[in-house]
Amino acid sequence: MGGMNCHMHGTPFGDIYIVSDGSAIISVKMSPPPGGVLISNSIVMQRDEIIERAVAQFDEYFSGERRMFDIPIQPGGTPFQQNVWEKLLSIPYGETRSYKQVAQMACSPKAYRAVGMANNKNPIMIIIPCHRVVGADGSLTGYAGGLDMKKGLLDLECRYV
Repeated sequence: MGGMNCHMHGTPFGDIYIVSDGSAIISVKMSPPPGGVLISNSIVMQRDEIIERAVAQFDEYFSGERRMFDIPIQPGGTPFQQNVWEKLLSIPYGETRSYKQVAQMACSPKAYRAVGMANNKNPIMIIIPCHRVVGADGSLTGYAGGLDMKKGLLDLECRYV
């Protein structure tokens, strides 16, 4: 694999770091990728065509103009994590599912704790909408960007449904 490009992008909830391998988004996180934001052998702080598309789509999402992202993604993870993340992509904009429901969608009905761990390891926040997964009673549970961001993302989506 060649080098990766990274861009820090401002959102209503703070800065996100978007990382591309030139053909797909491989990471969207609230914190810099490993190695920090300095130019290194593998990560360069610059935008490429994929990052440009992601930035435009994030801006549309945060302004309520976009409900689904249409950009290549390549999240690295175990086969189980990949399966869970694929199921998260099917949760409709403005809706939530419980960890148990996601486990059932992933054909592992008793694996709701493992679904929670897969959510925790989601490398592409917002695009893979782990913020749409809530507790069985509808309560907000952990989120990489913090519970205020999770609530804010859900409120944003409910406002534009």
